[in-house]
Amino acid sequence: MAVGMKLLSEEDHESVCETDYRSLVGCLLYLTATRPDILFAVSMLSRFMHCCNQQHYKAGKRVLRYIKGTLSHGIHFSRAEELKLIGYTDSNWAGSKDDMKSTSGYSFILGSAMICWSSRKQKMVAQSTAEVEYVAAANAVNQAM
Repeated sequence: MAVGMKLLSEEDHESVCETDYRSLVGCLLYLTATRPDILFAVSMLSRFMHCCNQQHYKAGKRVLRYIKGTLSHGIHFSRAEELKLIGYTDSNWAGSKDDMKSTSGYSFILGSAMICWSSRKQKMVAQSTAEVEYVAAANAVNQAM
């Protein structure tokens, strides 16, 4: 998916065969077990299984092109001198244009390895950016404990 791309369920794009789209997203979901770098894009695509259109299908094909271009890439874990736990959290306010819910995420690094990460849509509609950030921080602290 392109950076900043907003996928909507109701657009004036040409519809595509739902079977082909579901097959594409299913294959991409299977790949996320070994390719966590595509997890966010694939989870966004899976939200539109019931109302897929040409824009969604093109975004899925873009993920396939990304995978083809990064086949030789990998993750190298090096030895760290000290085991320090570092956590990051972030969120976006009203990121989903369909239901105005925000997305929040966090990641934790222990030494030089990422040990935990999450990115998901919040369950409630926030009224301000501060509220979204508080919810994201609370989710991250909950995981850290």
